[in-house]
Amino acid sequence: MVTEEVSARSYALVTAAYNEENYITRALESVTAQRVKPARWIIVNDGSSDRTEEIVRRYAEKFSFIKLCNVVEEHPRNLTAQVNAINRGFSQLKDGNFDFVGNLDADVSFEREYFEKLLEKFSRDPQLGLAGGYIYEEENGQFRPRRGNNISSVAHAVQLFRRECLEALGGYKPFSWAGADWHAEVSLRMKGWHVESFPELQVDHHRPTGQGFGLLRYWYRGGVMDFYMGTHPLFELFRLARRCRARPYVLGAVVRFWAFGWAYCKGEKRQVSDEFVDFLRKEQMARLRDYFPWPFAARKRSVYPER
Repeated sequence: MVTEEVSARSYALVTAAYNEENYITRALESVTAQRVKPARWIIVNDGSSDRTEEIVRRYAEKFSFIKLCNVVEEHPRNLTAQVNAINRGFSQLKDGNFDFVGNLDADVSFEREYFEKLLEKFSRDPQLGLAGGYIYEEENGQFRPRRGNNISSVAHAVQLFRRECLEALGGYKPFSWAGADWHAEVSLRMKGWHVESFPELQVDHHRPTGQGFGLLRYWYRGGVMDFYMGTHPLFELFRLARRCRARPYVLGAVVRFWAFGWAYCKGEKRQVSDEFVDFLRKEQMARLRDYFPWPFAARKRSVYPER
């Protein structure tokens, strides 16, 4: 049963789609089957050259809450293109009366109770500013939790914001080396909001991580992003040591650390404020203290994200 409190809450979604004909039908089927449907869903077709627009238009004709927005201007297909498309969708929701606004990737699927249960989480915690489910990816024919999942970090693919939180952020901030989702969640924690993902809310991710860029390029991008966001070098070593088991195994970690070190040695300028860097590094060092109580003083285990 959908509770009165949940049914009284409204949410809107934005999806940026670029050549998603092989994936977007699953997302469309998942959202249109929800027990608690969105009040509006803006799907930004970002210049696709395949059948993405055709597929979305077919669903928009059947479901009035789906709105198709076509980007026709020429623009670089770089790492900020998706963020700009999402922010365009957010701008079309400013005049709507929504309690929550979320980003939803075009290559995911989930059960029909997903948003109902997620809204219940917000109802129980007034300080919950950003939430989402756990990402599952296919491995040996079965969907398993992604290794990077953490209860204090919400994957970009399923970030649902309390509206006042998204407005305080001013949408996603585009960065030359990605990281808009990471910046959003750290910024909200700086403002005192809770950020949480829930393991019991499964979200199947149908495009393997890094496939859109190539695995080595994906790891290289991650290393540069870590530097620009202000990751502590010790924490970077710790994180990459833990991720050596991820494909392409040790090579991926080496490429990521090389990219981080290259940016560090060149003295590249950070793309975030000093306050952001200080806050992030305090979180990261707290996490290191959890794993290595010596030489740090033993402390209660934290739930700071690995990112």
